[in-house]
Amino acid sequence: MADELGRAVAHFNASRYDSLAVRLPRLIRAGHHAGTDHPAVLARCYLLATRALIKLDEPQLGWMAADRARQLALAGGAPLDVAEAARQQAVLARQAGRHGQSLTLALAAAGDPALREAGSRGAAQRGLLLQCAAYTVAHQRDQEGMRRLTKEAAAIADELGGVTHLRDAAGGFSPATVQLHLISAEYKAGDPSAAIAAADALHPLMLPTVERRARYYTDKATAYAQWGRREECIGALLEAERCAAEETHARPAVKAVLNGLLVSGRTTPELRGLAARAGVLTS
Repeated sequence: MADELGRAVAHFNASRYDSLAVRLPRLIRAGHHAGTDHPAVLARCYLLATRALIKLDEPQLGWMAADRARQLALAGGAPLDVAEAARQQAVLARQAGRHGQSLTLALAAAGDPALREAGSRGAAQRGLLLQCAAYTVAHQRDQEGMRRLTKEAAAIADELGGVTHLRDAAGGFSPATVQLHLISAEYKAGDPSAAIAAADALHPLMLPTVERRARYYTDKATAYAQWGRREECIGALLEAERCAAEETHARPAVKAVLNGLLVSGRTTPELRGLAARAGVLTS
């Protein structure tokens, strides 16, 4: 099961979601058939499922998957996976507009003594939770609070050095991934120009996976759209598609940006083609 999960994670990290959609349900079924022999591995299967469901904007299914992951991680004695389940629940709470709950989930998990006892992986997980809390604060338009929490995460990343690869689908933790987070946090806090400055300070090849690199371009596109920089937005979306077509075509957030472009100004063959490939423009 662990080997098969590794292959499923590779599909996620490469933004190969069609293949993941076939492989992951089979893996979860196999995990349940194995009974209680592999609770920790099954927990990580559900964590991967939660990340995919969040990306596809399926909050109810995502919450169910995250809750199952948490229960299995508790049963398997896996504190890092318990913390990751809390992070994903915090993301789902934030998407539902429950910012107080999201912040409580992330910060409570970040303060768990078990993370401090888990070495570099525990520190990296704590950094991811602080990033999550910072992004929630950004949704509340608290730019100062967002930057303070992001600096805490960046300090952990600097202390660790390089990329700390968390198990399975957490996407790694490093100064580069903290900087990636800052792009979306800045535009969510209401400052798209600061988001573009954060993007310009990061080369996407410094990011550890194709999925993260594609996210760089889609976040940059969203910041350009918020700033009213239409041509730059389209260019960033086309770069995202070249990097990972399935990432660009499947995410509802990207489709929303494309819809906004189609109704807000002059369209071009490049924009219409991208919208058609993403299923936004059908005729």
